Amino acid sequence: MKKIPQFLLMAVAFLFTTVMMAQSAITGTIIDAELNSPLPGANVVEKGTTNGVSSDFDGKFKLETTTSVGQIVISFVGYSSVTLKFTGSANLGNIKLTPDNSLDEIVIIGSGVIDLAEDRKTPIAVSTIKANQIQEKTGTSDLPEILKSTPSVQSVQKGGFGEGQLFLRGFDQTNTAFLLNGQPINGVEDGKMYWSNWSGVLDVAQAVQIQRGLGSSKLAISSVGGTVNIVTKTIDRREGGFVQQMIANDNYTKTTASYSTGLSEKGWAFTALLGHWQGEGYADRTDGQGQTYFLSLGYKPNENNIFNLMITGAPQWHAASGYNTLETYLDKGRRYNFAFTGVNSPNNISEGYYPTGRNVYHKPVANLSWDLTINDQSSLSTVLYASAGRGTFASTISSGGVPTYARGSNNNHNWYGMVSNYNNQLNEYLSFNVGADVRLYNGIHFRSVNEFLSIDSIDDSSNYNGGSYTISKTFGGINPWNLLFNTNNDHAQRFHGYYDYEEKINYTGVFGQLEYSKDQLSAFFQGSASTQSHFRTEYGEAENEGEAEDSDKINNTGFNAKAGAAYNINENNIVFVNAGYYSRQPYHSDLFINDRSSNQLNPFVEGNQKITGFEAGYKLLGNRFSANLNVYHTTWADKVDYSSKDTDSDGLADEFTKTSPLKQVHMGVELEIFTRPIDGLNINGYVSVGDWTYNGNITTRTTDDTGAVIANGDTSYIDGVKVGEAAQFTAGVSADYEILPRLKIGANWNQYDNLYGAADFGSDEFKTDNNRGSIKLPSYDTVDTGVSYKWLLGKEDQNSLQFRVNINNVFDEVYIENSRDNIHVDSGDVAWKGVNVKNGVWFGYGRTWNFSLRYNF
Repeated sequence: MKKIPQFLLMAVAFLFTTVMMAQSAITGTIIDAELNSPLPGANVVEKGTTNGVSSDFDGKFKLETTTSVGQIVISFVGYSSVTLKFTGSANLGNIKLTPDNSLDEIVIIGSGVIDLAEDRKTPIAVSTIKANQIQEKTGTSDLPEILKSTPSVQSVQKGGFGEGQLFLRGFDQTNTAFLLNGQPINGVEDGKMYWSNWSGVLDVAQAVQIQRGLGSSKLAISSVGGTVNIVTKTIDRREGGFVQQMIANDNYTKTTASYSTGLSEKGWAFTALLGHWQGEGYADRTDGQGQTYFLSLGYKPNENNIFNLMITGAPQWHAASGYNTLETYLDKGRRYNFAFTGVNSPNNISEGYYPTGRNVYHKPVANLSWDLTINDQSSLSTVLYASAGRGTFASTISSGGVPTYARGSNNNHNWYGMVSNYNNQLNEYLSFNVGADVRLYNGIHFRSVNEFLSIDSIDDSSNYNGGSYTISKTFGGINPWNLLFNTNNDHAQRFHGYYDYEEKINYTGVFGQLEYSKDQLSAFFQGSASTQSHFRTEYGEAENEGEAEDSDKINNTGFNAKAGAAYNINENNIVFVNAGYYSRQPYHSDLFINDRSSNQLNPFVEGNQKITGFEAGYKLLGNRFSANLNVYHTTWADKVDYSSKDTDSDGLADEFTKTSPLKQVHMGVELEIFTRPIDGLNINGYVSVGDWTYNGNITTRTTDDTGAVIANGDTSYIDGVKVGEAAQFTAGVSADYEILPRLKIGANWNQYDNLYGAADFGSDEFKTDNNRGSIKLPSYDTVDTGVSYKWLLGKEDQNSLQFRVNINNVFDEVYIENSRDNIHVDSGDVAWKGVNVKNGVWFGYGRTWNFSLRYNF
């Protein structure tokens, strides 16, 4: 009898063990919460294990587990992950995933070379604009406008299509690094960015992340102000696409279509996007048009390898908007832009008006990436890229007020590069990566005739290797496709009294990072070193007829080092501190005079620029309320400004003026707040307060082309003068509310203050120690608003029709967004809102609007 209880106990234990060890089959169907359509290729993983499956082409899955009680995690690219509990075998029915475009999910290709904030546990000062926000708010704008509602950002539109500029913490675009899927895209020669060359990038962007200050990039790049990462579409797992039509003010129209095959069972995926736009422009006579193309071919042969080939480009032309004096704008209106009249040209589409300048460019970019998972601890990412830029700025040349021809200043290039990064998780707490960055660049510059207007040839009086010649051929016109395939290699049909030269710039860099993370503490160290070589070939002013003249080769090295640490007080509170030092090489445009035609080296470039940065921050994380607080201090030292003159009109610079090393100090505080008071309502805000000044006075020295001193020791008293062109105080509030299912309204308000004009150190204003510094421009604020609605269509609501209306500068605020002069108001001068009307300025856009209709399938 005593054995009966023992037997029963053993039976119960056996049954319990059997239940626990039995396999359970979990099934369900994964669907898009907005479109109510299946999501093939979604990942379903048993939590805490490597046991997982993917949903089929109908969104269905079956996962067998070794336990009857547990959890599964369901994730899909661009959607919020879902964790569900299960007990025994169960059919979980329809499981809805909501799109959120999370960066850690959308970055599939080249993830090892795309330095995003989510990739490192030690935080930085960062703001991210996700795909749905880009789609809603882009309208007719370029990228700088999309980022204007983030701290310490100033967007300046400047009138014409693609002419916008971005200032970050008071630094212009040459001191902000821009990356496309990890590929540097700033101009190699001078660091500049021309958004007209990238007019289609927002059509294909999954996200844009702006990292202020030191950032997380490991490359040796010019990130004094910060880094902007643009992440494009790559492999779409789900088949589908869209067709969109947009119209806007000033006869703007844009048509875009995209289709993705989805990821096939054999691992292939293809995405294509094509677009066309055209419009008259907000400023008078700034019409333009262009196309966008994007092709992505992905291949995933197995779980360890992913390949992707991307080709994209945005051929375009647009009439330029020149700046005018404030006096002229007040007289003729803020849209005023001069253009010639009565020109009957095949390329003249503005009813007799012909612009004074027109930008024409086509820059196709090819990008081949390979992500290799070597094992559970290590991976390798490599990106090969190439671009072939072809373009011109066609200036209208006139005689007696009558346009005679359009002279193109052509700036072509062939650019090849590679970025590769190896990552290894050394142990539970320590990770390490190392990589290489190689860039090979050939720039080709010359002037030619793009179009004859009232004449059919030009007798050029400038010397071409000792003799005059006649130009009778045109190059490219205003068609960017023609420019791409017509390279004009005939030096005898180029202008030579101005410039006809090439340069080769080769760059090799190495970089690495070591990161430690244990419990609440994380820390990192990043370092990079690079070497550059510069070589210039002169054609137009070569000493011997028919021969090219080569410059000396210039080599220089640079490096940067960054370190930081963070402490998680708890899961909701994080504090961090970062520091960095850059030794930055001068640009190619600094090394050579390039004033018309010359291989002559700039005698005033001495060594690298020195940048030192410190920042600290606090992050508060919560479901309904979160905030980021950052403080920063950046010193930019050993910057030398210089100018040159051609005093004897022989086409060569022969008088040079330089400043002594210049120092800027930028410090400030930034606060971002994100709130979700109730479901469907988001209210966010930011404020940034900066103090950006020049530190110390400077002296100037002028020499001739032999180095003999003409003038020496003039002092410009700039100590404490405010750095101009960007507002040192910005603030904003944005809100969006889903008032009905899929019907959303939103608005944002932005305030700008402490905005100063550009300081001209050579002017008499700064020659006395009681100078008045930079002129202060009036503060201003703008309000933008938008409404969108998504109408579900098709079988089981798998398709949708989306409407969007945006109105920018709702109250038609009249404001100066930038001034290139520094003319103070004296007795008897005429002023507008405290600004001398003799200053050359740019007015911001007035009220604009756009409407889009998008069919998703």
